[in-house]
Amino acid sequence: MSDVTLDVREIPKPQRHPKIFGIFESLDIGEAIVLVNDHDPRHLHDEFEEKLPGGYGWEYLVREKRNYRIRISKATEAAPARKLGNTAQLTQREVDAADVAWKLDFGGRGLDSNLIRLAPGGAIGTHRGGEVDVLVHVISGSGTLGTETGDVAITAGDLLWLPHHSHRSFTSGPDGLNYLTVHSHREPSLTIEPFRPGR
Repeated sequence: MSDVTLDVREIPKPQRHPKIFGIFESLDIGEAIVLVNDHDPRHLHDEFEEKLPGGYGWEYLVREKRNYRIRISKATEAAPARKLGNTAQLTQREVDAADVAWKLDFGGRGLDSNLIRLAPGGAIGTHRGGEVDVLVHVISGSGTLGTETGDVAITAGDLLWLPHHSHRSFTSGPDGLNYLTVHSHREPSLTIEPFRPGR
């Protein structure tokens, strides 16, 4: 197996990282790209570390002024499973109203996920869901899920299913409300549509 040499010096900057990751994804385990550049691509290394921690190798072959060659090898077939954070820690600080405390934000992902926090008595008004079904896990606190057929009391540990296009609202109780949403990824990102009676 031979390495793929890619000289990015003549490629426009906005196109470099997508080109590199496109080639990298097509490699088999053990194969590599030899990247030729006029500077140390530290931002590229940071992007590899964010997207593929443990799934790649990074070896400097040449490290001279205006002459860098880095061998980027593929160590795993797909992005490795990993720990992303701790919801107990993410929900410790106070929240004023409504806040997205965390979101899944990797390129090429198949899922979207957000950690939503509502202050005591806070609310997300009635709105119509988008094209995707949403699974909600209530992490802590309590409150009410508003639906077209009535209100549902919710508390820590509850799992909620929000079918696509369903109308819903959230109101937190006196101890606030923290919940994690999970749904299939789509472009553009999931947005909240205001509720319009009769729609």
